[in-house]
Amino acid sequence: QVQLVESGGGLVQAGGSLRLSCAASGRTSGPYAMGWFRQAPGKEREFVARIRWSSSSTYYVDSVKGRFTISRDNAKNTVYLQMSSLKPEDTAVYYCAATSRWGGVTTEGEFDYWGQGTQVTVSS
Repeated sequence: QVQLVESGGGLVQAGGSLRLSCAASGRTSGPYAMGWFRQAPGKEREFVARIRWSSSSTYYVDSVKGRFTISRDNAKNTVYLQMSSLKPEDTAVYYCAATSRWGGVTTEGEFDYWGQGTQVTVSS
């Protein structure tokens, strides 16, 4: 089992920045990849970014490329999502997720463990 705890959400004005953190505990010899998803009110949860635990290779959804950066600190078992140039449409509950699957994982069903979520609100 892997436990994930997110932090760092809040209220920010459009154009501002926030950094989300996701602390992993438990059986952290895996997972092989960590991801961030988000869910806006009335919408389905969507993939945002992914990072491989071993290689640090990253992948982003097009809507956040150039504005968000995912990174990890192996020593702290923590993954970060640095969000810049935030827009009102980035408003959502952001979830951290972990998976032991290899390959280009980007869907909810491919991730095995989830955090409780942290609210990000961007005002215009």
